[in-house]
This record gives sequence, structure tokens and C-alpha cells, in this order.
Amino acid sequence: MSRYWDEKRYYSLDYYLKHTFGKKMYKISLNGGMTCPNRDGTLGSRGCIFCSEAGSGDFAGDSRLTITKQIEQGIPLSEKKYGSSSYIAYFQAFTNTYAPCSYLRKIFTEALEHPDIQILSIATRPDCLDYEIINLLAELNKRKPVWVELGLQTIHEDTAAFIRRGYDLPVFENAVTALRQAGIDVIIHTILGLPGEDLTRMIDTIRYLNAKDIQGIKLQLLHILKNTDLADHYANHPFHIPSMEEYFEWIGACVCRLRPDIVIHRLTGDGPKALLIEPEWSSHKRRVLNGINQYFKKHDIWQGKEFTDDRNLQII
Repeated sequence: MSRYWDEKRYYSLDYYLKHTFGKKMYKISLNGGMTCPNRDGTLGSRGCIFCSEAGSGDFAGDSRLTITKQIEQGIPLSEKKYGSSSYIAYFQAFTNTYAPCSYLRKIFTEALEHPDIQILSIATRPDCLDYEIINLLAELNKRKPVWVELGLQTIHEDTAAFIRRGYDLPVFENAVTALRQAGIDVIIHTILGLPGEDLTRMIDTIRYLNAKDIQGIKLQLLHILKNTDLADHYANHPFHIPSMEEYFEWIGACVCRLRPDIVIHRLTGDGPKALLIEPEWSSHKRRVLNGINQYFKKHDIWQGKEFTDDRNLQII
């Protein structure tokens, strides 16, 4: 693998798709109409502290529509913006394996049967993946690739308790093992800038993930959104919000320590402008991404540059 991936200096999702499938693909965000054990009273009723009312699916489709209709509404918007004809069906809102297996089979199969859908990507919690569901995903993976995105956010249990994640680290580890045994690619969602976490703690999470059998990662900047408990906490107990330049330092430190075969699906994030409280600069996504690329070149940062500290870790 080239040290520089299309001059981006990291193994981007775009590079992976072009060199694995021969073309670009874009995600169509779908809403399967599910909720979350952190909202329906099973674990809690208010969700994770940072989660919006839409369950992190602010850009997802309308759950009142069929999956096919959501895809057909999303395709023209993507074609107008990107000119693509191949898509990833991304079940994004709330916890997308938190339903009876029969219902999951129906909606996931409906998405996969659409001729323009090439990949099925499912965002969920590691505590919502039982044996029957994993078997279903393995079956579907034989038809078209299936990815599962797990929300880890951090390895630190004190932070996990503060954000109300609702499960312990061994639950995550067991889910990754079960998914990989079933042949499913695993993508991990992490958040940089959580209250009480300095750069050393963020790097701890990266080094931990280097030793896991994962195929992708999302490095998400923490957003404070209106109408969340995190917004209330910030109003009453303000915590540090990084500048754009400081975030470049954070992302650079994480990327250069990241195992070089892990595909980076995201380097920042863009919350809805109407809901965003902080960081205000994060709403300028193109400016942020351009700034990250320039920072990487200026400081000679590339994925895996400082991975030598972790080379003796066994993938488990």
C-alpha cells in the first residue's frame, strides 16, 4: 500500500472504494423507524448525552416512507451534488439492529435489492447484536457487502459513564469478535474532544483499536447541539472547546498513530447548522477538510507514521 493515498496521506474511504470497487460511491442515509435501548427505558430515556432528538440521524430519510422510497428520494439529491450512480444504503438514525430479526430482514433486504445500492452499512450498538441478527447479517453479506458501524466513542469507562453510553468495554469486544467471525467488516465511531479527555486519552483509544480486528474508523469531532443534555451541561459547566487549529493537532496525532490498513471514513463531522452550538467553525466542512490536508502536508503527517510504538500489538 502506498504511503500516500491519493496524496491525502491517509487511507480514505474514497480511496478504498475506488480501488476495491473501481468507482466512487455515496451514502444515502436511511431511517428504519427504530429507537434505542438508551431511549425506550431499557437502559435510559434520554439517550447518550450528545445525541440529538433525531438519534444522530439528522440527515436521514423519513421513517414514514418505505426504504425503497427513501432511496429513490435520496438518489436525485446525490446525483445533483456528486453525479454518482452507485450508492451505500446507510441506516443511520438511532440503533439499527434494535428490532425483531424478521423486521430487520425485511428492510435490509429491501435496501440490498435496489439495483443502485452496492453496500449495506448499519449503525448500531454492540449490545444490540444477538446471534440471530449476526447470522442474518452474514447471510446478507453473501449477496452484497455489509458493514456494521459500532458506536464506541471512547475506551475510558469514566467518560463512557458520563456520556451514558450504557455498556462496558467487554460488550464491545465481544461484538467485534462475533461480527468478524461472521465475516462482517466493522467500522468504529470515536469522538474527539469529549469532556475530561485530553489528547493522551484520545490516543489511548486509537492504540486500543489498533489491536482490534477492525476495518474502518470514524474520527468525529464532538458537537454540542441544541436540545441535548450536553448542551445543558455546557451551559452550566463550560468545558474546553478546541479551535480549528487545535483540532488539526488532535487529528494529526491520532492519524499518525493509527494502523495504516484501517480505512478512515471520517476526519471531522458536520452537525446541522440550525442546531449547532459549538464548535461554530465546524460548520464549514470543506474549509476544515482542506485545513486538515494542508496541516498534514506542512507537518509531514501520514497515517501510521508513528505506528512503530504499536507494531507488537496482536490483532485480537
